Formats: sequence, structure tokens, C-alpha cells
Amino acid sequence: MLYKIGEPFIREQFLGLRAGDEVLLTGHIYTARDAAHKLMAESLIKGEKLPFEIDGQIIYYAGPCPAPPGKVIGSCGPTTSSRMDKYAPVLIENGLLGMIGKGGRNEIVNDAIKKHKSIYFAAIGGAGALIARCIKDSKSVAYEELGTESVKRLYVVDMPVFVASDCLGGNIYEVH
Repeated sequence: MLYKIGEPFIREQFLGLRAGDEVLLTGHIYTARDAAHKLMAESLIKGEKLPFEIDGQIIYYAGPCPAPPGKVIGSCGPTTSSRMDKYAPVLIENGLLGMIGKGGRNEIVNDAIKKHKSIYFAAIGGAGALIARCIKDSKSVAYEELGTESVKRLYVVDMPVFVASDCLGGNIYEVH
């Protein structure tokens, strides 16, 4: 089934989604990869505030390429999600609503998704140039010293993703 979901993103919008459902997302999402996740997790563990609000937000595991002339952003494909697995639980516990990446997640992340009613979407790897067409605005918001791995706030229109792990434990990567 295909769902169109837009801002404001609220947990209730995602509770009925099941692993395998197709979704077109419209709204603001954030990009962050390994280095930014490490800094965010360390800050939260120390009780520090993040440079942007993660409660109710979606993080896209991507490090967008610089924008070519006349474009908002360069290629923006998903990064392998398991690289963020050691940091994701603390972000989820602090209100992170959803994540977008590629590949399976470990059991600890999947348990956090179920416990906190979050969601994990998968984007198609190798489609960075196509996904970039859905991105209408990009602004760096944190950790600019990380270059392409800085946290960016994107505005996406009809970004195609599918539910990889739902809040009931459904998971497209597990064979039953």
C-alpha cells in the first residue's frame, strides 16, 4: 500500500504502517552520518542539549554531495544504517521519531524502535541522484566542521521510502 505522509510528523501517523509499506514523505528531515551521530550521542549521554531538536524528527542517514551550480544539493543517497546502530538507541530514547537508511538494523535498535514506537524507513541504495530531485531545500544546521557529514535540514517532497522496521517488530530484513 502507498501512503503519503507530510509535516508535522507525529508518532500516530506511523503507528499503522507495516514493514513493506511504501511511503512518500514530504517535509523537513535531517541528514546525519557516523561522525555526527557520535557527537549527538555523546552530548545526550552527558545531558547536554543538541544544536537542533530531535524530538519528533526524522534523520536520513546520508552525507549529501556538494550542490552543483543551479541545484539545491548534489547526489544524496542513503548510507548503510548499521553504522549508526551504536548511537541510534540513545537518539530514539530522546524522541527521534524515524530514521531513513539502507540495510538491516541490530536487535538493540529494533527493540528501541518497538519500545518507543519509532520507525525505520529504507531508501533505495544507488538512487542518490534520483532522491536529490525530491530535495527542495538544504541548510547546514550543526557540526559544519564535518563537511559533507555535517547535519543538514532538508525539505523533501514525495521522497520515496518504504517501511523496513515498524513499531510492532515487523522487519523486511528478517526471514520468518
